[in-house]
Amino acid sequence: MAATRQAPDYEERLNGLKALVGGTPLLAIHFTLRGRPRRIYAKAEHMNMTGSIKDRMAYHILRDAFRRGALKPGDCVVEATSGNTGISFAALGRALGHPVTIFMPDWMSQERVSLIRSLGAEIHPVSREQGGFRGSIRLTEELARGAENVFLPRQFSNGANVEAHATTTGPEIWQQLERISLTPDAFVAGVGTGGTIMGTGRALRARKRSVRLHPVEPAESPTLSTGQKTGRHRIQGVSDEFIPPIVALSELDRVVSVSDGDAILMAQQFASRLGLGVGISAGANFIAALKVQEELGPEAVVVTVFADDSKKYLSTDLLREEPVREGYLCPEVSLSHFEAVRRFADCQATCG
Repeated sequence: MAATRQAPDYEERLNGLKALVGGTPLLAIHFTLRGRPRRIYAKAEHMNMTGSIKDRMAYHILRDAFRRGALKPGDCVVEATSGNTGISFAALGRALGHPVTIFMPDWMSQERVSLIRSLGAEIHPVSREQGGFRGSIRLTEELARGAENVFLPRQFSNGANVEAHATTTGPEIWQQLERISLTPDAFVAGVGTGGTIMGTGRALRARKRSVRLHPVEPAESPTLSTGQKTGRHRIQGVSDEFIPPIVALSELDRVVSVSDGDAILMAQQFASRLGLGVGISAGANFIAALKVQEELGPEAVVVTVFADDSKKYLSTDLLREEPVREGYLCPEVSLSHFEAVRRFADCQATCG
């Protein structure tokens, strides 16, 4: 009688997922601005396991919580999200054997809802009348109150979110630029939870103190600049109604605002000109990086992230004709080609 293999233990499952998270290429995007050649660097985070940078944070939070004893095999993972984090926790959580419950504002793209459900997670849409994003967070806390075997990742306040990028994204960017004999002058990223800008920024500044760190927000909803939700926008995954507790604005440089229309046009150009199917926030991050490069000079090494892929936006304005408005930068950009710089050495922290 053939021997049967026992189900893998939790550490084995974590190790099996490790190769699917992080280690993404760094893209050197070649383009012209008003006819003059430029180059900006972007981490291809849409190449992670579920197609977004949130896999890094979800993996790190789950691994950290398990090793601290805060998460036990079989616990239910419950989180509030605008989409990508829910998809990441659904996929990684189910791969690790956890039931997953997601609370999400009901105005997010249908693709996000369908992906979360397809991954075996339970999803609860939350209307504006129920509190929207803040209401989603409140409902997770209510569900967990008094319940056994429930784990709340609390992505907006969990320091492991920042640590995920300080130990992986930042060191990877440094290694990849070092491979082509460069160091970063600035890092630019949109703020959802703030984990990317805070963690990556701290890692880069530990190596080069002068690196500028610029958070990005939608011009239509300047939450970071005003400290409160002030309008609606179309860059899903950023500016989620409040400034997250893990964001320390005192550690960051000037907030860069980008119109959602400009971001959509830029993301459309990445797809149609370069074959890079990236989300709307990637367009926003690129426009913001270009604005920073304009301040620092055309040769400045400015790095950003393409946080997710376009598959989650096929029912949104990303696939519709977007009018060009005065002040947009995208019409002055002509994309040429890109080169991919892969990591040449594993980051020890990633593999730890």
